[in-house]
Amino acid sequence: MRLSFVHTLLFGAAVNGVAAAPQFADMAGSEPDAVLAALQKQAEDMLKAQEEAESQGVAERSLFGSSNGCHLGNAAIRRDWDHLSKPERKDYIRAVRCLWELPSVDPAFSAAQNHFDDYVAVHMNQTNTIHGTANFLTWHRYLIWLWEQKLRNQCGYQGHLPYWNWFKYQNDLNKSPVFDGSDTSLGGDGHFFAHNGSVVGAGRIWLPSGAGGGCVKSGPFVDKIINIGPVAPAMQGYLPVFTDVKSYNPRCQRRDLTMAATTSTFTAANLLNVTIGPASQTVGHFQDELQGPFGTLRLHGAGHYAMGGDGSDVFTSLNDPAFYLHHAMIDRVYWIWQVLHPNEANKVNGTITFRNNPPSRNGTVNDWLDMGALGPQVQIKSVLNTLGGSPLCYIYL
Repeated sequence: MRLSFVHTLLFGAAVNGVAAAPQFADMAGSEPDAVLAALQKQAEDMLKAQEEAESQGVAERSLFGSSNGCHLGNAAIRRDWDHLSKPERKDYIRAVRCLWELPSVDPAFSAAQNHFDDYVAVHMNQTNTIHGTANFLTWHRYLIWLWEQKLRNQCGYQGHLPYWNWFKYQNDLNKSPVFDGSDTSLGGDGHFFAHNGSVVGAGRIWLPSGAGGGCVKSGPFVDKIINIGPVAPAMQGYLPVFTDVKSYNPRCQRRDLTMAATTSTFTAANLLNVTIGPASQTVGHFQDELQGPFGTLRLHGAGHYAMGGDGSDVFTSLNDPAFYLHHAMIDRVYWIWQVLHPNEANKVNGTITFRNNPPSRNGTVNDWLDMGALGPQVQIKSVLNTLGGSPLCYIYL
């Protein structure tokens, strides 16, 4: 289906909402990357129109959009890794390697040997209160923003956080510029390690093993050591640290690229469902579908399980540098959804414990996001708007 036609259908869906269900069905058979491009274009057009209307005084300020001196003209732009030049990719890689050379800033976590480890530790310590919760989207949004700022301010990175576009190369991740194993990638597959695949979705889904599973065999991080975890790797045969999950456990990074998770999940139908379809109508439905109902595989989980190895461990998946590009893509889908649904954009849904276990109160936009030693606490409401200006000021392209 041609991009212009998809864009026309999307415009109708965004305006008419649920009433555009037949159009939604028509688009579901399109190429997912074309649908994503059309969604992106629609979001950009809506932001530009809103900003122009506000400047002319003919529209009230939107709940999502330019604010506090941040606008489309000065916002940082996060781009697809595939669209970065080789020098730009190498600059990002150099900055990530720099984090391994910086000392840990978290004295409470002795296993953290460097600043790269600090991010793993903070995520691991809060796993059960930042997944399946009201703060899932905003906690991770703030985390990757802090990562981006650290790369820029302490490691001299000149760009902004790139994202991994799931909707390209989903049929062969080895060809993706993110995973092709070149010196401008985030590393390739692991060495072959015989195992029985990965068990995900609370034991309800089995993903067959790929051609890897062992130490990453190529790319710019093959010499780097990770020190924390694993705690709950999905990959069979990769044993967790049983004695103390906080113990120092130096080892190589492992990866098992599998298309079993990507080909069935990274589809136009799933993308449309969360952005303009039935699952897009409220923040609760959007978030639940993005993460996936319990025991199912959806966009968030599929990216982690596609990496396999360390990337499949819900507690310590940050040991795989691709984590940050994966979550930037999650944030991009969230950003598109927010622009297309401004009346829901500043809301949260859920409790403060993983799928409300144990039972807990509902989360609110006044709740604080705790990043430990990585950065100051902020309230959820301060990171709901990426154009809010304090602290966020970025868009996706």
